[in-house]
Amino acid sequence: MYFVSDTEPHKATGVAIGGKAGNLFRLKELGLPVPHFVVIPWETLREDISESGLISSLLSAFEGTRHFAVRSSAAGEDGTAFSFAGQFESYLCVTPGELAARIADVRQSAFSERVMAYRKHHGLSGAGGVAVIVQEMVDADAAGVAFGANPLTGNRQQKVINAVSGLGDRLVSGEVNADEFVLEGAEIRSVLADGKQAGPALTHEQIHRLGQILDSLEKALGHPQDIEFAVRNDQIYLLQTRPITTLKARPAGNYILWDNSNIIESYPGVTTPLTFSFISKSYEVAYRLFSAYLGVSELVIRKNERVFANTLGFLNGRVYYNLKTWYHMLAMLPGYSINARYMEKMMGVKEQFDIPESYRLPKGKAWWSIVKMAVQMLYRFRALPRKRREFMQLVEGTISEYKAIPFAEKSADELMHLYLDFERKLLLEWKAPLLNDFFAMIWFGMLQKQCGQFAGGGNPNLHNDLLCGSNDIISVQPVHRSIAIAARIAAVPALKDLFLTKNEYAIHEMLGAGSDPEFVEIKADIDRYIADFGERCVGELKLETISYAQEPVRFIKVLKSYVETGVTDAQFSGEREDTIRANAEREIARHLKGKVMGQWKMRLTLRYTRELVSARENLRYERTRAFGIVREIFTFIGKRFYADGLLVNARDIFYLTKEEIFSYIEGTAVTQDIKALVALRQQAFQHYQQLGPLSERFATYGAPYNGNDFFNIDRVERPEGDLKGIGCSPGRVRGRVRVVADPAEVPSLNGDILVTTSTDPGWVTLFPGASGIIVERGSLLSHSAIVSREMGKPCIVGVTGLLKSLKTGDEIEMDGSTGIIRIISR
Repeated sequence: MYFVSDTEPHKATGVAIGGKAGNLFRLKELGLPVPHFVVIPWETLREDISESGLISSLLSAFEGTRHFAVRSSAAGEDGTAFSFAGQFESYLCVTPGELAARIADVRQSAFSERVMAYRKHHGLSGAGGVAVIVQEMVDADAAGVAFGANPLTGNRQQKVINAVSGLGDRLVSGEVNADEFVLEGAEIRSVLADGKQAGPALTHEQIHRLGQILDSLEKALGHPQDIEFAVRNDQIYLLQTRPITTLKARPAGNYILWDNSNIIESYPGVTTPLTFSFISKSYEVAYRLFSAYLGVSELVIRKNERVFANTLGFLNGRVYYNLKTWYHMLAMLPGYSINARYMEKMMGVKEQFDIPESYRLPKGKAWWSIVKMAVQMLYRFRALPRKRREFMQLVEGTISEYKAIPFAEKSADELMHLYLDFERKLLLEWKAPLLNDFFAMIWFGMLQKQCGQFAGGGNPNLHNDLLCGSNDIISVQPVHRSIAIAARIAAVPALKDLFLTKNEYAIHEMLGAGSDPEFVEIKADIDRYIADFGERCVGELKLETISYAQEPVRFIKVLKSYVETGVTDAQFSGEREDTIRANAEREIARHLKGKVMGQWKMRLTLRYTRELVSARENLRYERTRAFGIVREIFTFIGKRFYADGLLVNARDIFYLTKEEIFSYIEGTAVTQDIKALVALRQQAFQHYQQLGPLSERFATYGAPYNGNDFFNIDRVERPEGDLKGIGCSPGRVRGRVRVVADPAEVPSLNGDILVTTSTDPGWVTLFPGASGIIVERGSLLSHSAIVSREMGKPCIVGVTGLLKSLKTGDEIEMDGSTGIIRIISR
């Protein structure tokens, strides 16, 4: 046998043709465009090809072909484990007269020193033979390589394509820089080679076609592929394919679904180990309490301790809900299998997750459990106002007690015991906020349903309109207070000049040193604000965050931006939201005219929804205050460790877990060199920040950190036409987009429309300067939704693909009632 032709693939069975040739035959079987080729098996190459008649047979098989590509195809080459990339010789533009010599050169390269070294490095046995591929040469307009997943990050959402004009040999050899295209959904990001004057090597249509080819190959071959291609007269030819060997195989078993569509509002971006270790325990305790309150027996709770201990995950430094354990936990609730989908909308979860059959109770038993739980919950609901008052008194008393403690005078051991005492007194007594959140979801859902029934769907935002103008939400008070201080500063020429001409550090120093009554008065106003709202800042639930209470100069920076942009409290007089609320109430009254039961039902629902939603936001601020005490305790433990030479910097304490800190203090640490441990964590932290955001939702298999890429479900494409989200606060505005990643970097929005991934309560300082707010993540009960209503700002949340569609400078029109975003110009 001289060779195997691509027209007779059946002859390749049982013949040593190597991995690369085998992959070419697979491409042909899939009907993909591959230039005509033949494979010379290793058995043929053992003979003297110069006298065998092989060359004349080859030329007959390629009648009329002027140039050839001659490539290797060794055993194991282009396999799932080892690519042998660049180890064997390959030749392009080979003439018929050069064919015999080049085939011999490729054959001989199987025995080169570099191939032997490669085999030795990877523990591969034997020299092994090599088959040779002779292929019709494509006189390419462009050529390159394309990957079905990002080979550097493992992101399976992205396809990476590198291409050059002309033949691809210069790209593979590294002689020239290539144009790089990253295809993610429908979006293409292009980086052209340095100094390139001509246009890109590939058109957008060709890039999308390559993406389709890569998708079909992954589906057919079961693994993302690395392909070489050439383009001639707009026809794409595949020259080879192999699995991306840098991607780890997906492990089997232990399927977990992760989601941060809700929790990202509290813990955005990369979070430190100390914060995660603290909140992980807090969530465990909270869900145990919540389950017990909803009728789950203590025996069942103890039996499922691992479920409650793993409600959160920590993936590339980001906090996620473990939906496997989350649903496992909810499935313990009496009758939950009957109403498994009820809370998903309020939680911002976009996909369903089936509950295992083993958790489903017989219908009769489930309904009986629901009845018992309903009686208990009715009692607890009636007692909730009293429980909230008692909780607020407990928080106020405990925080006042701890604020009076001179932490700076305490040792690390004393600070640890102060924390443990604080945890026992307050952090484990979180029943009232948990119950309030539960009832807030229920009553909010009932209000939304009733408004839909009474209004017939004519006003989809009616339930939100009815919640405007509550005036008792504490989250809005910092804005009013800070703007009022800014207004008083602007009214005094000397103060206004100070805030306009000096930076925040100089302002803070001069206010502290000034004896002028007006300076003293403003300083007192600022101090009172810090005392009341010093923990309300961006990232306020992350212990590593530096709060206004710790560094007042950060609040002065906010005041400076208000003075510079002329923000006034007149913008938030409440008239707009009062008008919206009154109009909504008139609309409901019109629909319910003459319906006595309907009017009574609506009044009851509206009363409780307003009360619970306001209380939900206010109780969240109490959590912020409690976290502020925890932040202070660990900050001073860091200072003690630093003073004792245990840390390079006092703030390095946040790179250790709570358990590691306490075990070091108590002598049970398994790692004594905590400086080295911190250095390792800091390196990982920086790496996580460079990776950028993960998917909102993804699945992992086996151990989550092994062989999983954290991008494998949430394939968000750039939407065509108008964007659509959840309308949370009414109003239609037209303006310029300002995409903000970190509010600390933006002094004011100057009337632009704020666009971001997620917000927490600390973002409220940016809201005054925004004409509207659009958030990629979130639900109807998100903080941004609630505060926007109170401030009379149009707001839309839950916009899939938002940051892939809008960029700073785009002009849009947003409708906070319908949730529709219309792009006017880019």
